[in-house]
Amino acid sequence: MKKVEAIIKPFKIEDVREGLSAIGVSGLTITEVKGFGRQKGHTELYRGAEYTVDFLPKTKLEVVVQDDLVERVIETIVEQAKTGKIGDGKVFVYNVERAIRIRTGEESDDALM
Repeated sequence: MKKVEAIIKPFKIEDVREGLSAIGVSGLTITEVKGFGRQKGHTELYRGAEYTVDFLPKTKLEVVVQDDLVERVIETIVEQAKTGKIGDGKVFVYNVERAIRIRTGEESDDALM
């Protein structure tokens, strides 16, 4: 099993979710986060005063899938989240040693279904 984690622009989350559903991903977790990379921050104007916003709003998506689905998940996220502009985000892949469904005690791949 692998955990695929992606940091993407917030307005792309619905496109990514629909794409993942289409390839058979049955569940995911999203978190509203803030951060910056090469994009850095930007300046805004509030009541006539200019200030710098260093951390930009992003959405973190997490999904755990069987090994055979990982490449399709990555391709789908990249395809659906890409705008071609700076700040599109990143995808990370981690090994998952064990997964347990709390309600039933099912483990590994059974816990993901």
